[in-house]
Amino acid sequence: MKLETIDFRAADAPQRFVESLHHTGFGVLSNHPIAQQLVQEIYQEWQAFFLSEAKEQYLFNPSTQDGFFPSRISETAKGYSVKDIKEYFHVYPWGQIPPELKTKILDYYQQANAFAAQLLDWVERYSPTAVAANYSEPLSQMIKDSQKTLLRVLHYPPMTGNETPGAIRAAAHEDINLLTVLPAANEPGLQVKSLEGEWLDVPSDFGNIIINIGDMLQEASDGYFPSTTHRVINPKGADMAKSRISLPLFLHPRPEVVLSERYTADSYLLERLRELGVI
Repeated sequence: MKLETIDFRAADAPQRFVESLHHTGFGVLSNHPIAQQLVQEIYQEWQAFFLSEAKEQYLFNPSTQDGFFPSRISETAKGYSVKDIKEYFHVYPWGQIPPELKTKILDYYQQANAFAAQLLDWVERYSPTAVAANYSEPLSQMIKDSQKTLLRVLHYPPMTGNETPGAIRAAAHEDINLLTVLPAANEPGLQVKSLEGEWLDVPSDFGNIIINIGDMLQEASDGYFPSTTHRVINPKGADMAKSRISLPLFLHPRPEVVLSERYTADSYLLERLRELGVI
């Protein structure tokens, strides 16, 4: 398995992108429409936020899951007993957001959602007929007006050498949602597990955008699009002193959307959140 970078502007980009999703669960796009200057400014602003005490004023709301999640209550990946080495902020347009950070992050939220809807149209267009027949409605319509789509601003702090044995920045996991849209982070570390069980580095050139399949699309496509296991490994050497900021947008359908005979989007999400121990 090899992850190639696909030029978004190329005539065959939609087909090649969907083929990559089918074979690897991941697609990497260059020359996409998301404004890179905006991403850079968001990284800088939120880095300063995570280094400040102000973050504690925005502790997450357990019932709505918006706000700041400190490292002391960070996620434990399914099948693991050690928490990830990270802290993060859940951004929803309706949720709590620091006023000074609101304009740019909501601008990005809207841009990334519009971009993702286009990618979902590509996925549907190049799904085999038998696979597309499983979709209860057009894929891009599943996310239209969804209040559940989550923008997570992640901060992986510098390594101190005193981390819990076995802990890494993000243990191996799969995403819950339909698609995840991720601008290349300010530092490398993201890896994807191949079908052969080999860990491969995801191209992290700043300016790329990385898209991966989530469990909900795997469910809706009856397994045609695989929700591939991925992780963020710990840095080594001089890079241990560096923070890492990441900005994944997790595309969630409206709660009532039917994914399969077994699940709606809501029932699937609740099951997974219970497994993660966050509800």
